[in-house]
Amino acid sequence: MEGSSLDPGPEQVLVNFAQIFFEIDLLFFGFNILVFLFLLLASAIISGSEVAFFSLPKSVLGDLYFSEKKTDKRILELLNRPQRLLATILILNNFINVTMVIYSTYLVWFYFPQQGNSGSILAALTFVITFLIVFIGELTPKVYANRNNLSFSRFTSGILYVGSVILMPLSYLLTKSSSFIEKRVQKKGFNVSVDKLHRALELTANEDTTVEEKEILKGILNFGQITAKQIMKSRMEILALDEEINYHALLDIINKNGYSRMPVFKETVDDIQGILFIKDLLPYIDEEDNFEWQKLIRKGFFIPETKKIDDLLRDFQEKRVHMAIVVDEYGGTAGLVTLEDVIEEIVGEFNDEFDDEDKTYIKEDESLYTFLGKTPLNDFCRALDIDLNIFEDVKGESESLGGLLLEMFSHLPKVGEKINFKQFQFTIVSVDLKKIKKVKVEILEESAINDQESFSD
Repeated sequence: MEGSSLDPGPEQVLVNFAQIFFEIDLLFFGFNILVFLFLLLASAIISGSEVAFFSLPKSVLGDLYFSEKKTDKRILELLNRPQRLLATILILNNFINVTMVIYSTYLVWFYFPQQGNSGSILAALTFVITFLIVFIGELTPKVYANRNNLSFSRFTSGILYVGSVILMPLSYLLTKSSSFIEKRVQKKGFNVSVDKLHRALELTANEDTTVEEKEILKGILNFGQITAKQIMKSRMEILALDEEINYHALLDIINKNGYSRMPVFKETVDDIQGILFIKDLLPYIDEEDNFEWQKLIRKGFFIPETKKIDDLLRDFQEKRVHMAIVVDEYGGTAGLVTLEDVIEEIVGEFNDEFDDEDKTYIKEDESLYTFLGKTPLNDFCRALDIDLNIFEDVKGESESLGGLLLEMFSHLPKVGEKINFKQFQFTIVSVDLKKIKKVKVEILEESAINDQESFSD
């Protein structure tokens, strides 16, 4: 009898549950259920946001860069600190899940007190809560967020932004702790830099390796490190069309220059309206001056200066475009990049029937060159077969040889002025009121470099 009173049978348990159900306050019970469902929904939203934010493709992030929506700006701001964002998501998700477990346990003991088979109740509660958290709070929202990453990111951006501000001390502590541990844990595998790969290429190249093959391999190694700013045609070199010109003037410009695509601007080059494909004009070649050629303008593709050209090549493939307008941080036009420019970074320069045959430099002998000031630093380094990062510490924001020399001189130099950097001596050949036009580059011998260093000492 004593054992049975301590351990009631199933029938007695059902009777007890029935009595409790009829005795509870249904309004208060409904409120508690709503609170529990709210916590479950919050867990689902936070879990899904992790997948949504970190699965956004780079092409979408490029579009968000030019968006004026507040939600899109918040997404970019959150992704600018990915470790802090991930820490915020983990803290929120664990806080909600722990709260849900504690709250559900409280509800069970509140509504079903003094039940003899407490072990069975806890086991059932554990199973139910685990199922709800895994299936509804984790699996389902992550599958949905992966398929609708942009809309889900926009929906949760406000929540995560507020959460990142409130939880900043905790997220900071978490990221610093993880960084501390990561630095002290031995990593297995290989960590090969681009510079090491270059040296390996030099060592493994044999007599059967042609110069062209070697240059292509170098181009592939550097491909992921180069930005659009480094290879773009600068704003001053862009040949763009004013949308106000008449049709015959337009045809005259096209005939003289031979481009297959040309950007079209309104008032200034900073306001690019789109791209005109010359082939679109062929059916209208005999139209009069008043022909509205502006209706043929296609939408332009705009990218930031910092975009890597390997990502740009992928965008060119996905969007089926061959030209991108590079914009600066203020939205102004910084330059223009074509598919040809990107491909040339791998295979080297190639000319078509409309390109100028003159190079941007003349090789006078093995150690003396004359370069145009507008020569991109990438092309300069490639021509002299030197490391692309050799001028990294002195070039500032410049990406051309003329810009580099302006940084080094700190003023617009006069004709004949010279400056030395490592194994190079730069002599100004030609300047105008705004820029360096030509420069002579001499590769000094090691003895000459040592003499200069001892003289400066």
